Amino acid sequence: MFVDTHTHFYDEWLLPDAEAAVQRALEAGVGKMIQADIDSRERPDMWAIGNRHPGVLFQMLGVYPGSLTPDNWQDELDRVHAFEGPIVAIGEVGLDYHEGKEYAEIQKEALRAQLELASAKNLPVNIHLRDAWEDFFEVLEDCRHLHLRGNLHCFSGSFEAYERANRSGEWSVGIGGVITFKNNKLAQTLERIPMERILLETDAPYLAPTPHRGERNESAFLPLIAAKLAEVKGISPGECERITTRNAETLFGI
Repeated sequence: MFVDTHTHFYDEWLLPDAEAAVQRALEAGVGKMIQADIDSRERPDMWAIGNRHPGVLFQMLGVYPGSLTPDNWQDELDRVHAFEGPIVAIGEVGLDYHEGKEYAEIQKEALRAQLELASAKNLPVNIHLRDAWEDFFEVLEDCRHLHLRGNLHCFSGSFEAYERANRSGEWSVGIGGVITFKNNKLAQTLERIPMERILLETDAPYLAPTPHRGERNESAFLPLIAAKLAEVKGISPGECERITTRNAETLFGI
């Protein structure tokens, strides 16, 4: 059995076909899937489908950095803190400067608040990070006392970045379809990261692996990612499945 540690069945691109997509994933051997939260607008749909598949779909709670604005960020954080329901992680939270740093301070403040929440609830954190490594390290070092654990979703950093993050917590890396793309440099980094710190994810409906690149992604494609990771690490597909599933179940308590 595989575990998809980051997916979005409630995304508007996938939601109309979500029930069938869950079944396709199960038929492909993906027995557990974790939905990453985005914001209060999309959260009801996430929970609606999650509640229809107990023991199969699990939910995170958090505000995606790209959803934050000067007008809504405090309300979004208040909603997160007031939410009641079973969750397995705080996420996806983090920093995203791909469109610019206009809201950088808001994003950092929101990240700190949600890291504190994760520590208070003794939950792992799912980190979204784009073009913001140095500011992330600054926040992480400030929060060293929280003894954080979690994973770096859609990891694309260097081995040195992975090591630096682990000076301020216990961090795994989430590996998705990018590892199957031609000429990507991720494989060289993964050769140095222990299998015990690697998780599988799809980020569906985005970043579909080869040969589905450019199409709508699904959790059912996770075995394609696992096969490529096994090749990179020089282990059998079965061993890759066993280790990454154990890693996910241990980190997220599922």
